[in-house]
Amino acid sequence: MTITSAKKAILLTLTVFSLHFLFIYAKNKPVDPFIQGVAVESAHIGEEENVKPENKTLYNILKLELLGLSQEAFDQGMAGYKFLLAAGKINNSEVLTIADFSKPSCKKRLFVIDVKNEKLLFNTYVAHGRNSGREVATTFSNDAESFKSSLGFFVTGDTYNGKHGFSLRLLGEEKGINDNANNRAIVMHSAAYVSEDAIRMQGYAGRSLGCPALPVEMNKPIIEKIKNGSCLYLYSPDRYYAAHSTVLKKVV
Repeated sequence: MTITSAKKAILLTLTVFSLHFLFIYAKNKPVDPFIQGVAVESAHIGEEENVKPENKTLYNILKLELLGLSQEAFDQGMAGYKFLLAAGKINNSEVLTIADFSKPSCKKRLFVIDVKNEKLLFNTYVAHGRNSGREVATTFSNDAESFKSSLGFFVTGDTYNGKHGFSLRLLGEEKGINDNANNRAIVMHSAAYVSEDAIRMQGYAGRSLGCPALPVEMNKPIIEKIKNGSCLYLYSPDRYYAAHSTVLKKVV
C-alpha cells in the first residue's frame, strides 16, 4: 500500500468513527427542558381534545350511585322519560321519578330528580305490593286483586283526597304491563307503615296492595312536585318486563 493510500484509509476510518460518535451523542443528548415541556404540553392538549368525558352525566353529577340508585335504573329511566317527552305524553318535564325495586324496602330507593336544574329533590322510602315480595319486590302483575306492584313507565295524573288522604293518580303507559293501574286504583299515597320505625321493628318497610306508598311526612311535598304529567319509572331487573316493555323496546 502506498503512503497516499494509507492516508486515505486512515481518514476514512476517522470519518466513520466520528459519524458513529456523533450519532450516539445525538441519540442520548438530553432534551432541552423548554422544548420538552412544550412537546409534552402539546401532547396533552391533543389527548384532551380527543377524550369524550364519561363522568359528566347527571347520574355522576348527583352521585346517585353512592345513594344506591343503579346505573341501569337511571339509564332506562332517562331513556323512557325522553321518549315519553318526545311523544307528547309529559306535561311536567322538570322532574323524573325513579323507584329502584332492585333494592330492599329498608333502603331509600325513591329518587325525584330535577332534570333541568340537575338537582336531587327527594330521596326516600317507597313501598311495594305485599304479594311482590317481603324485603325485595321480585314478582309483578298488571292484574286486579293481585296485590302486586306493576313495573314500568307511568305518567302522573291529578290529585285527590281519598281513604289514604292526599293521593296522586298514576296512568300506566305500557300495554299489558301497567296499563291497568287506573282500574286497579294504583296510586301514590302516604302510609304509616313506610317509616323508619317500621323498618327498625321488622327489618323492612310495610307493604301496600300494589301502590308505591310513601312516608307520611314526604307524601305531600313529593306529590305536589311530580303531579300533573311527570314521568315515574318503577324499575326492576325483571326479565319478563325487559322482554315485554313497550317503552324499552323503543329506547334501549
